[in-house]
Order: sequence, then C-alpha cells, then structure tokens
Amino acid sequence: MDHEPLRRGVAEFVGTFTLIFVGAGSILTIAKALAPALTSAQALDVYGGLTLVGVALAHGLAIAVMASAVGHISGAHFNPAVTLGFLITRRIAPSLAVVYWSMQFAGAAAAAALLRWFYPETARRLTNLGAPGLSSGVTVWQGLVIEIVLTFFLVWVIFATAADPGGSFKSIAGLAIGLTVTMGVLMGGPMTGAALNPARAFGPELLSRHWSDAWVWYVGPFVGGALAALAYNYLYLRPPRPIPVGPPDTGVLEPRPGDAAVS
Repeated sequence: MDHEPLRRGVAEFVGTFTLIFVGAGSILTIAKALAPALTSAQALDVYGGLTLVGVALAHGLAIAVMASAVGHISGAHFNPAVTLGFLITRRIAPSLAVVYWSMQFAGAAAAAALLRWFYPETARRLTNLGAPGLSSGVTVWQGLVIEIVLTFFLVWVIFATAADPGGSFKSIAGLAIGLTVTMGVLMGGPMTGAALNPARAFGPELLSRHWSDAWVWYVGPFVGGALAALAYNYLYLRPPRPIPVGPPDTGVLEPRPGDAAVS
C-alpha cells in the first residue's frame, strides 16, 4: 500500500485545521470580548483598528508556521485554490489533488466544529462562526473581484517562492506566504473577510449554516488562483526555447564548435 498520499494529506489536514482554528478563532475571541457592546448590524465590522491587525496576524502566522513546518512534506497548500493552480499547471497528479482537497475541506470542518463547541452562542451568531462576509456597501461583484485579486497575489507568491527553483530562498517561503495572507486580510478583511481560500470559508459556513453569497468565496479564489498559476508558469517556469544562432551583428553570439546552442 502506498502511504505517501495519506502522509501528504494529513499534513494538508493539519495545516488547514490550524488556519481555520487560529484565524476564525481570533475573530470569535474578539467578538466574545466585545459582544456586550456589539449589535448584529455591527457583526461584520469587527475588523477595525487594532482588531484588524490582530486578525490579520493570526491568519498570517498560522500559515507561516505551518508552511515552514510541513512545506517539505506536502508543499503546504492548505488551500483548494492553490491545489487547483498546481493541478492545471501539471505540478500535482489529479489523484493527489483529490486527496488534498478532501483533507483541506475536512480540516476546515473539524476546526470549525471545535470552535462551535468552544465559543458562546452570542459570539458565534455575531460572526457566523468566523465565516467571511460582505460588509455593508460592498456588492457581490466587488467582493468577487477583491477575492480574485487577493488570491492572485497569494498564489503568485507561492509559485515564486515555493515552486520556482530560481526564486527566493525556499527556507523562508513560509514567511513570504504568511505575510501575503496578512497583507490580504489587512486590505480585504473589512470588505469581504479576505478568505482567499474556499476551505477557510467552508468550515465556518458549514457549521454555522450560513451560506449567504457563499459562491463569492469559492469562485473568487479559484479564479484568482488559476490565473496566477497559469501566468507565472507561462512567463517564468516554461522550458526556455533554444537561442537562435547567427552572425555577431544579430546580437547573438555564435557558439564555438562543440558548444551547445543552449548551455
């Protein structure tokens, strides 16, 4: 029996579990502390001032720590949109992608189930268990574009640091990826919740039974992730074409006898 997919899948489960448990948990903790002063109309605006920084850091640190911990095992996707990007650029087998998706959504649901048990009903109701949501004045189409753009940044950074052999130091890829998530929450948190990740939305939505405009947090990340993966792969990761050979005035040096056209 091949245990490799299982071992990789467990790493994805743990990483995704950590993201939802810490990320959504930070929102619930803030809501619990502020619950006496909050009304239901203010629930989606708990991202404000220092609370936004705290929530952003919670998400970013969760990703940075777990990507550094198990990146060498599974690649540290923790995100179905990232796995889709690797799948469509043929960097992961379809069967393994299915394992990753299953474990990512399972990890998200398990973390949300624990959060539902830990926190009081008031905090859960005010935040829909930490599920992302559109703030007042933000349309579904604006929210969709925000999720597309922010997920594009995330997957672009993942490909540049973790997939590109000529990219930045892989030993600190987790830090770059975590900071990208932090950056996304700082910008998009008050507007869409900045999920950037279908699993991040799925767990809290499932356990809170809150599916209002849910498609935004699935279509947006999948589209943004696919665009980033295809763009980075096409521009920077394709095998280079042979260098044409010609006279000196073409600007291309002709190789000497015995030299290959491409070294």
